[in-house]
Amino acid sequence: MSDEPPTPPANLPTEIVDALNKATPEHLRDAASYAEALAEHKERKARLEEEADGADVEERPDDLPDDVPAKATITIKEINDNRYYYWQWRDGDRIRSKYKGPVNPDE
Repeated sequence: MSDEPPTPPANLPTEIVDALNKATPEHLRDAASYAEALAEHKERKARLEEEADGADVEERPDDLPDDVPAKATITIKEINDNRYYYWQWRDGDRIRSKYKGPVNPDE
């Protein structure tokens, strides 16, 4: 190891460099550990926010009516031995449904 102190990164603010130069070796090691953990935390948070932004864009099926939310799923209901597709989604405490069409379009 050199007898000369290390050169700080050029993009590091002067106040941080000055504070680090005044710190004890123990405080420097604690600061290094904290800085590494904080960097990982901020990177993870940014990654999660980016993933959440991408998840907010929901693709609407082409045949989804305007009054049915994109989160709706298709379910099959049988009524009098006939099967029908319904859009179904949760609205608060209630389950909502909207008729889509017969399972067999020839019916």
